[in-house]
Amino acid sequence: MERFIVVDYNAGNLTSVLNAFEHIGANVKASRDPSEIAEADRLVFPGVGAARSAMETLEKTGIGKAIVEVVNRKRPVLGICIGCQIILNSSEENGGVDTLGLIDGKAVRFQNEAGIKIPHMGWNQVELLKLHPLFEGIPNNSDFYFVHSFHPAKIREENALSKTTYGSQTFTSAVCKENLVATQFHLEKSGDVGLRVLKNFSTWSGK
Repeated sequence: MERFIVVDYNAGNLTSVLNAFEHIGANVKASRDPSEIAEADRLVFPGVGAARSAMETLEKTGIGKAIVEVVNRKRPVLGICIGCQIILNSSEENGGVDTLGLIDGKAVRFQNEAGIKIPHMGWNQVELLKLHPLFEGIPNNSDFYFVHSFHPAKIREENALSKTTYGSQTFTSAVCKENLVATQFHLEKSGDVGLRVLKNFSTWSGK
């Protein structure tokens, strides 16, 4: 049986992610054991909150190294929300913190702007920049649910999977690199389109 694991590192939205996978009939298991995580055949790295505290937990527990190992073994890996920021090189949050460095880029805060609130919270349109198996069957410019103050920036064109506009600011809202893909938006809170992406991930080969 495939070892399909959702990483548990006390990051907040674990239960809703597990419930979403259960709803689509996927056989997943939550784990905070780095040795078990490192052996995953398919891995989801969700989370909400701050990059610094997340990285401290990942480094202290060894889960960060385990996630990198799964990516390096070319197994399918999905990051959600903070999981989309932690895979970059760094975050400017709290004065700056080094992150996992799996995709070149940096998490930056939205600029203050009249007429918008930070965090960016609610439904917003996602424009796909390329075809990807995870978004098979999803109409372009579908709405997904966001809750975040920071977002991916300085992403290479080949790693940018989608973009979204908030106020006058357009940002990369999903990234990809080989067997690794991550969304800034919350798939588990995005209704039918979010469930479809999770379903697609549950059968994606990572290629």
